[in-house]
Amino acid sequence: MAKKFKAEENHKQIDMMMEVDAGGEKVPKNAHFACLILARGGSKGIKLKNIKPLAGQPLISWVLRAAIDSGVFDSVWVSTDHDDIARVSKEWGAQVFRRSAHSARDTATSLEGVQEFLHAHPEIDFVGQIQCTAPCLHPWHIQGPVRMLRYEEFDSVFAVVRSHSFRWQEVPKGEITKPLNLDPGKRPRRQDWDGELFENGSFYFATRQLLLDGYFQGGKVGYFEMAPEYSVDIDTDIDWIIAEQRVIKFGYFGKIKPQGVKLVVFSVEGVLTDNQVYYTADGKDFQSYNHTDIIGIKELIKKDVHVKLISSEDNQLHQRFADRIGIEIVLNCQEKFVQMEKWREDLGLDMNQVAFMGSDMPDLECVKLYGIGGSPKDAQHDVVTCSGFVSKLDGGRGAARDFCNHVLMVMQKAKSVNSL
Repeated sequence: MAKKFKAEENHKQIDMMMEVDAGGEKVPKNAHFACLILARGGSKGIKLKNIKPLAGQPLISWVLRAAIDSGVFDSVWVSTDHDDIARVSKEWGAQVFRRSAHSARDTATSLEGVQEFLHAHPEIDFVGQIQCTAPCLHPWHIQGPVRMLRYEEFDSVFAVVRSHSFRWQEVPKGEITKPLNLDPGKRPRRQDWDGELFENGSFYFATRQLLLDGYFQGGKVGYFEMAPEYSVDIDTDIDWIIAEQRVIKFGYFGKIKPQGVKLVVFSVEGVLTDNQVYYTADGKDFQSYNHTDIIGIKELIKKDVHVKLISSEDNQLHQRFADRIGIEIVLNCQEKFVQMEKWREDLGLDMNQVAFMGSDMPDLECVKLYGIGGSPKDAQHDVVTCSGFVSKLDGGRGAARDFCNHVLMVMQKAKSVNSL
């Protein structure tokens, strides 16, 4: 079991927990640093906010991916009382702590949730509590604070953002107000004023004992400044709209490889069609396809991406659709993963260079295993849960085009990242 220490005795106890490496730097002795995300199911502002799709992915996935890819935590946990949140969290690589009804009540504080977790896990020495509602978090935002606690003897570190807002005292109507942080006769220009630091709520990191003593901030306190474009918080529906645009531009999309996506495959049923079968009066069947999906597929082809279709039916209407675009389709395919692997191996690609969009249980394995797995909004629940991207649109209603746009955006980010 790792050693524990009191906040007021931090410096002495930290030295006992540290050893010196070959470079003369102090490093911790078996200190366990856990990431903890509190995600109860009873959000009042936005129902099941923690797993609601934001820019096509569950809200919680954005912070989980950043935490895991940071590589600085010994364990990554989600504390929840809800089965669906637990399932999504596991799919994105987290361990799940089932919090009690008491700590998940509406009036419970975050501190209660963290303390309950710590009482159940005596092996943990440091906790990085990351807010689920901070979707623009990147790994480097996490690595700095962890280093401050592990190696620089800080007891607590929290996230701040710089603001250049002038503050005035709030007074009853009709009374005279006064400035709180400026001289009206000498109003500084923005470039002549450093501004002020405000908590942005993205994370609170602290030692075990400090948290058990009832504090998120205490002892040797430090802060980590985040740029305004990454300082996003979601509380209301209006915040959601703003956050979605911000995360598309500034969010962390994972460890993007230089080669990018080279193969995109769509399962036809429920993705390119609405899963309905229509019959004419003379007994012939027909299906509808969305023209905007065709445009999206052609945009991928322009970027030298191989696009293919796969169908579990022997449907010549699907063949005609594929012929119109000029792409390959495999009909009557009962083993989609086997066919996917044949395409991948023929093209000499690794799993991360493949994207797949499906909607039903025969698609589940492909959605889970390839680099980008997607689904329409109305896909089967298990498929949606496992998808890295969930369209806002239904199958046959532009969901495939939505997925094309997402793949193109990821490719563009890979290009910009690898050109630095």
